[in-house]
Amino acid sequence: MAESLRDQLLKSGIVKQVRDEKRPSPPKGAPPFKGGKPAHPKPHASSKPQGKGQGEIDLAKAYAIRAHTEANERKRAEQAAAEEARLRRERKQKIQQLLAGKTLNKPEVDHVRHFEYGGKIRRVHVDGEQLAALNAGELGVVQQQGRYLLVTRELAEQVREIDPQQVALLADPGGAGGVGEDGVPDDLMW
Repeated sequence: MAESLRDQLLKSGIVKQVRDEKRPSPPKGAPPFKGGKPAHPKPHASSKPQGKGQGEIDLAKAYAIRAHTEANERKRAEQAAAEEARLRRERKQKIQQLLAGKTLNKPEVDHVRHFEYGGKIRRVHVDGEQLAALNAGELGVVQQQGRYLLVTRELAEQVREIDPQQVALLADPGGAGGVGEDGVPDDLMW
């Protein structure tokens, strides 16, 4: 029987040479590899690889620096938000102390004065005299804890100094005789 091509190559020694060329040679001073786990583990990614310049840093250090920077940015943002919340609470408390017992809202009223505040149509209940004074600019409306409080012009100006967003309605006293910006009279009952 004829020998197979494989057997012929093995006899000639060519296959053995090819196998030796494919297998990497072990590093100098290291014991030969005999399967299983290597005798010496590879260096970790955190150790500095050889051959890199001094300007380059390894990947683990870059991730650590980025994580530290992001943590600092989050901490600064949280501190800024906490400071803003503290200032808002202080302004709210000042306004609440300023308005204590000085509101002019009455439980029994005849009229409703509508106005635009925060992109929506709001209303405050007033009597006939308060409606005329509100349209003339002698009174104002301040928003406090979801309610609309009727106050004097001076008090509304003081609230405006603390927090201008809390003044819901304060007509200009030298205005167009009770006619709003849209040309509709302020005292029009709907």
